[in-house]
Amino acid sequence: MPRKVVFTATGAPEVLTVRETPLPQPGPGELRIRVQALGLNRAEALYRAGTYLEQPQLPATPGYEAAGTVDAVGEGVTGFRIGDAVDSVPAFDQNDYGVYATHALVPARAAVHRPAHLSAVQGAATWMPYLTAYGALAEDGHLRPGDHVLLTAAASSVGLAAIRIVVAVTD
Repeated sequence: MPRKVVFTATGAPEVLTVRETPLPQPGPGELRIRVQALGLNRAEALYRAGTYLEQPQLPATPGYEAAGTVDAVGEGVTGFRIGDAVDSVPAFDQNDYGVYATHALVPARAAVHRPAHLSAVQGAATWMPYLTAYGALAEDGHLRPGDHVLLTAAASSVGLAAIRIVVAVTD
């Protein structure tokens, strides 16, 4: 039986429970992923605590990043087929989609094919830190070749991603 993580009240991790659920069916524009790995991010912890940008609509299932294989494709979806290795990208509202589950629905627009050289664990842990760092540095900060950057804290996943992005863009 499929399972998902649910919380019915905001708070510490203890509010999380695992529930058996019916197998979700993808609607138009959606994929169903058989989840192999999850990314654990500050955004999801804040969402669970009720202190994120969006307030959870209870009961809620957290999660932005998942890696797995496509096991169902909704109407109108192109570019994906059953068996494809994919990752979900944090490009949706957790109130609409939460990926802490054995089988998660995601909008096809928020799924990417995982390169063969990356494991499911690597795929699930990549998108949030790299998109956060890239957005701040390249998009908002207009980082260009030859620029100098001072990173005052680089021990987190976003900090480590920022170092790699700075090196890649400024070299």
